[in-house]
Amino acid sequence: MKALQEVTRNDTDSLLSSIEAARRDVSRQLDPRRRAFMGQFLTPASIATFMAEMFECKKPVVRILDPGAGSGALSAAFVLVMCRRPHPPNAIALTAYEIDPLLIGYLRETLDLCRAVSEEVGIRFEGRIVAADFLEAGASTMGGDLFAAGEKERFDCAILNPPYRKIGTDSRERTLLRAIGLETTNLYTGFLAVTARLLTPGGEMVAITPRSFCNGPYFEPFRRFFLREMRFCRVHVFDARDRAFADDKVLQENVVFRAVKTEALDCDVVVSASVGPDGSGLRMRTIKHDELVRPRDPLAFIHIVPDDDGGPIRHRMASLDASLSDLGLTVSTGRVVDFRAKELLRDQPGRNTVPLIYPCHLRDGFVEWPNGHTRKPNALALGPRAEELLTPEGYYVLTKRFSAKEERRRVVAAVYDPTRVAPGRVAFENHLNYYHIHGSGLPVTVAKGLAVFLNSTLVDTYFRQFSGHTQVNAADLRSLRYPGRNSLVALGRRIGMSFPTQEELDRLVEEILFRGQRVPKRGPLQRRTTSGTVRVTRVPSDRLATVAADGAAPRRRTGALGELGVTNGIRGVSV
Repeated sequence: MKALQEVTRNDTDSLLSSIEAARRDVSRQLDPRRRAFMGQFLTPASIATFMAEMFECKKPVVRILDPGAGSGALSAAFVLVMCRRPHPPNAIALTAYEIDPLLIGYLRETLDLCRAVSEEVGIRFEGRIVAADFLEAGASTMGGDLFAAGEKERFDCAILNPPYRKIGTDSRERTLLRAIGLETTNLYTGFLAVTARLLTPGGEMVAITPRSFCNGPYFEPFRRFFLREMRFCRVHVFDARDRAFADDKVLQENVVFRAVKTEALDCDVVVSASVGPDGSGLRMRTIKHDELVRPRDPLAFIHIVPDDDGGPIRHRMASLDASLSDLGLTVSTGRVVDFRAKELLRDQPGRNTVPLIYPCHLRDGFVEWPNGHTRKPNALALGPRAEELLTPEGYYVLTKRFSAKEERRRVVAAVYDPTRVAPGRVAFENHLNYYHIHGSGLPVTVAKGLAVFLNSTLVDTYFRQFSGHTQVNAADLRSLRYPGRNSLVALGRRIGMSFPTQEELDRLVEEILFRGQRVPKRGPLQRRTTSGTVRVTRVPSDRLATVAADGAAPRRRTGALGELGVTNGIRGVSV
């Protein structure tokens, strides 16, 4: 802990750099297996500052919560930002939860330093460390046990980098969260939910988390729970998923957000993005909350569109004629889970086998089978156990369920053509989605047209607006709008034995679906807000954007990402 002890009372500027040194020190000491189990990814100081600068709380006495505080980087950043304000609060009461004994030692020294820098500018500081499980304490709070005193134990602000770990159906954490009315599959959404409940009306939450909660069926109960309590005011994402936690080699698409506990519906949201924490390639715009989360969306997806290209893309998709059910189509997940059917797997086709299709068989718009360049099995043996795994002969459209963010397209589709593969039934592996009509195949021109549409840049760009991870779930595909049947047939008739290049395919989609009208090129975005017209321009990373409403002077805050408190960003367990 020597790094923390090198800061004097007057050396406030070096506090976060010393905390950062402590973070690196403690990261080296954490057992990798325990770290993975606990979901511990500690927040770099630059990200902590970025998050702290988002707060707008102006109360004379600020009660701040840091759940899963780690070594205290988020707490320290919050205190420093408050101390540097022209009109700082009179007092800060900070409550930090942490259960790791190693981290508690660092956290205690961090809060001592926070007290020193606060007193230096005349702020009364009270720091409290709670060495207890935050979810358990939170569940008790909802039941009225822990904080029976009521309002005085609630919080005006919360800053958090919650642990990221899946929680099983029968786990203690799931049981605790069910007690407060939430069904969720990951620890980080549990932390967000409990934190939201502990805020006072008008209270602010700033958090960095995986982006995965923004879409998909597994997080739908959490989205509805959270949106009953909170409204987003600020959302920032990173284009590169390997930058935020570079030290820990974490590949995770992250989001940093500020949300306020309010029932107000007519809220503005500032949405932004950058390549990484250094602020390069910064884009931002202001939208209505209803554009972030559509009120009539049955799945309550969160659409994060940080630049002006996103609006036309979204409107184009909304203008399409049909839902999947309108077309009479269904999309399902492949039936073969290979580790559960090991005795049926065959490396190569033979007598009494059917083709077994994996994602590796999808190539240039069609299924190429068998594939001699993969270690995956190419066939499934027939027999009584195989019957429930088979799909009737026909034309199908397949999409990969998983794709890396760095791949050219998030949605990758191909036509399964029995005349190019093999006659008879077929088996689709579980890492594929397949489109069908009541379990059977599609007309060939509909199948080809659907694959063209799904492989378009239009669909890929739109999908990335709400997809918070590298999975392409069947539920996500069901949520899309689609061209009408006649349009799909028109697209399909233009496809022969091979698919066109991406540029030619996109031109075909524009020609048939939108009569050749291209999406407008990027430019300054104008959008009407409650106070007037807000004009947001693209900005280089080395200077601030200008955001002004009705001629008002632009707001300025310093930091790597500058404007509106945008500096840096990251996710993990808060440190």
